[in-house]
Amino acid sequence: MDVDESIAIRINGEERRLAAGMTVDEMVESLGLDPAKVAVERNREIVPRSLRDEVRVETGDSFEIVHFVGGG
Repeated sequence: MDVDESIAIRINGEERRLAAGMTVDEMVESLGLDPAKVAVERNREIVPRSLRDEVRVETGDSFEIVHFVGGG
């Protein structure tokens, strides 16, 4: 990834650089996570699952990503 084509964000409190223009779902997949098994909060607001393939990640965004874990 070229530095000129990347943006700075925070994911679960950790500074990261990602390719510019990614959607929230693309970001989740780039982290090796299944978008169907996580909840995503962007700048303290939940990103509805139905919009995650449309919402673009922007410079300075702060994300909290929570994994769903099954069990009994």
